[in-house]
Amino acid sequence: MSDTATREKWERVADWGRRLRRPESSARRSLLLILKSALAATVSWFVSYELMNATSPAFAPFSAVLMVQVTVYQSVVQSLRYVGAVAAGVAVQAVLGLSAGPDLVTFALVALVALVISRWRLLGAQGSQVATAAFFAFATYTGASSDTDQVKELGQIVLLVLIGSAAGVGVNVLIAPPLRYRSAEWGIRALAQEIHDLLDTMAPELGEGAPDADTTQGWRDRADRTGTLISQSREGLRTARESLRLNPHPWARRRRGTLTFEAYDRTMEALVRMISQVTAITRSLDLQHQDEKQQEEESGPDRDYAPFLRAYAAFLSSVVDFTEILATLDEDHLRDQAGRLDEAADGLERCRREVVRTTEDRGLSLTDPTEPYGVLVVEATRLSEECRYTAGVLGNSAENGSSGSRTA
Repeated sequence: MSDTATREKWERVADWGRRLRRPESSARRSLLLILKSALAATVSWFVSYELMNATSPAFAPFSAVLMVQVTVYQSVVQSLRYVGAVAAGVAVQAVLGLSAGPDLVTFALVALVALVISRWRLLGAQGSQVATAAFFAFATYTGASSDTDQVKELGQIVLLVLIGSAAGVGVNVLIAPPLRYRSAEWGIRALAQEIHDLLDTMAPELGEGAPDADTTQGWRDRADRTGTLISQSREGLRTARESLRLNPHPWARRRRGTLTFEAYDRTMEALVRMISQVTAITRSLDLQHQDEKQQEEESGPDRDYAPFLRAYAAFLSSVVDFTEILATLDEDHLRDQAGRLDEAADGLERCRREVVRTTEDRGLSLTDPTEPYGVLVVEATRLSEECRYTAGVLGNSAENGSSGSRTA
């Protein structure tokens, strides 16, 4: 291996080590989840194999690993559903197997009933475990030598699942119970950063004149690819809220009294609407290039409409400034950031009024469907309103949080 390759390898190792030192890094969370899962599996194996001498001890560690969920709440909920699903599957086998015997017809009936029960909504994602447990129970049942052994083996399956689930939940609750309340901030930051980066690219181009078709198509394609990011951000908010439920960590108890997820929820949905408005802007700009003949017949768009484009570029730049603050959202500095957002919203509104004034001065048609100016002005107004709304939501949240802290 060359010196360069060796150096790059150690640089990657060092980078991984740095990421592990960050409390909220994905590398650290993944490593912690692996270690907790291994511990839960080991504990449950020791109980089932060493202490109980169970016939099928693997049921316990398998269940334990499944129950080390991303949040304490999910660990508890999923363990209850999982145990219920396994118990239902074993019960189906016990009723049909003991009454009809271990033949092919009985297995078909077990499979049919178990698969019907697995559709029960209450079991959620654990519904498939009904059939799995029923099949394992049937295999165990056929290998038993007497009715007493058959009942004992079926009961042992449920007991092993209970042991494994208890080990998984216990490890997740007692050892570094996961807190993900910052996921709400990360989701907002990600959406704000996406808007920021796109508009930061668009503003200089518009300030220089009408962009070409390839440029506007690129903007439109980029805006259309935000669906996955929106879904991830919403999931992060859900996880953040959920991570505080049933969490015994003292930090979680404090956060339950001060963190306002409602404000973050409103802010995230406002950013989703802003992405929709930015998408409408890029679509309107791109549609101008669909009729090349009409474009050629227009008399100097840069000369006639340059003031409008410059004003609109300034407006988009003001949105960039607003989203730049949101892209660094931090609950610990929310009061200061809310004030800066309010100032940025004021500047943004001034830029919007300049866009409207320029439109009126140039006599640009806002109703002609072949021209983009009506859509651009409308979306500018909507963007301005969403930014003002967002600043107000976070400002109120900061004030209420400060009051709550003073009275706590």
